[in-house]
Amino acid sequence: PMMNADIVTGVSMCLLFVAFFSGWGSFASWFNTLGLFRLPTHLTMGFGTLLIAHITFNIPYVILSVGPKLRQMDRNLVDAAMDLGCTWMQAFWKVIIPEIKPGIVSGALTAFTMSIDDFVISYFTAGSSSSTLAMTIYGMTKKKVTPEINAISTLLFVTVLVLLAVINIREARQERKLAAEQRR
Repeated sequence: PMMNADIVTGVSMCLLFVAFFSGWGSFASWFNTLGLFRLPTHLTMGFGTLLIAHITFNIPYVILSVGPKLRQMDRNLVDAAMDLGCTWMQAFWKVIIPEIKPGIVSGALTAFTMSIDDFVISYFTAGSSSSTLAMTIYGMTKKKVTPEINAISTLLFVTVLVLLAVINIREARQERKLAAEQRR
């Protein structure tokens, strides 16, 4: 997703889903003759294909955020936790996750931002039953700019502004707290 254009990803995913759905009917019919349980014989593009497409194109962004945190982490921490009596799962939740949490949060925010922003991939993979915010705004602007579009834009702008202010205030408080502790 970082190297190729959104249009290439969108059309490729659309063609993949169309090819899969065309072969699905015969497979589902064959499977239904086995009598285990019934599969639907007709699939259409909708929320499921939209979700799969967004997960697919956001995975590299998350990997690029979490990967460096995993490489940066001391491998002996898990062994130390297990030597102190943790099971592997406890070590995972109490040692690994807190160590890579900044990468997880960064990757989640990047993926969320990319999903909210993406129009092209959503347009090709959503079908007629689903819509994202970008697709809704695009549909609203086809005729003319209405007050609803202005309201949505204002809400998005204010939300981003508030989030940036909260983050900056929080970082400033942490820096002041750290400076006060260092003076003691």
